[in-house]
Amino acid sequence: MRTLRETACGQTVKVSGLTGEGPVKRRIMDMGITKGTEVYVRKVAPLGDPVEVRVRGYELSLRREDAGMILVE
Repeated sequence: MRTLRETACGQTVKVSGLTGEGPVKRRIMDMGITKGTEVYVRKVAPLGDPVEVRVRGYELSLRREDAGMILVE
């Protein structure tokens, strides 16, 4: 398994699960990132933080730390 943080720019991946606990996990799910959702990695900032993705038709910026909690295939 790899994480969204390890995904290269320009790739589309499918969410296979989330790690983490409590409010952080809930916040990620509230943004529409749930199991089975396709995520397109649009841009990664020069130092790797933040990661800009397209999910469910809208643009979203995620902290590198949060992107590391999203397992993808």
